[in-house]
Amino acid sequence: MGFNQVRQRRLSDDIVERLEAMILEGTLKAGERLPAERVLAEQFGVSRPSLREAIQKLVAKGLLVSRQGGGNYIAEALGSTFSDPLLHLLESNPEAQRDLLEFRHTLEGSCAYYAAQRATEVDHQRLASAFETLQACYQRNDKVSDEEGAADASFHLAIAEASHNTVLLHTIRGLFDLLKHNVVTNIGGMYAQREETREELMRQHRELYEAIMQGRAEEARAISHRHILYVQEVLEEAQDEARRLQRAQRRLGV
Repeated sequence: MGFNQVRQRRLSDDIVERLEAMILEGTLKAGERLPAERVLAEQFGVSRPSLREAIQKLVAKGLLVSRQGGGNYIAEALGSTFSDPLLHLLESNPEAQRDLLEFRHTLEGSCAYYAAQRATEVDHQRLASAFETLQACYQRNDKVSDEEGAADASFHLAIAEASHNTVLLHTIRGLFDLLKHNVVTNIGGMYAQREETREELMRQHRELYEAIMQGRAEEARAISHRHILYVQEVLEEAQDEARRLQRAQRRLGV
């Protein structure tokens, strides 16, 4: 029986593996600049030539972008699940908005379930900060704002991070801008439709937050599902009312 020779692993391959793991787990984010080579080499305990070789390999893979005199960056494309033109189509199409809510129903329920099971103390701290920011927006603004939309999306992103599922995390991150816009659009209509909407959403988010923090996974998933179903219910009610008004105006020739 013959044996193939064992190839000696290069140090740069270990560095590549380490950086790839940090990108995959979300520690390094799309568009983020890496520390200077000297600093990064010291942190990893490797030589600068080995680090430089690893960076070149990651650039070749399309994971890093190296800018002349400007450092090395995580590729921006990694943060986008959909192309910008498609995102604009999704934002403007009412049917796509409904589809997005259905997608969120499945996705965010899973995030909440795993976050309740797997969140670390660091995750709890990040989630608490995101929740407090969202509550402050609710209490500060009488009307929906971009700030509130960003805070709402950031809260759900913190839940995705706490799920420790890399596919869920990168999907939520890739959809962040779309989710933020969707929240602003939806809540604006919901506030106009039902007076109790703000209080109801505050209560739902608090229940979801507490279930995750207390490790009640099944309950967290159920609360997340009820939250999306409530949004769907109020929006459908508003759409039905708008259609009735349009019919009445047509009859009057308005």
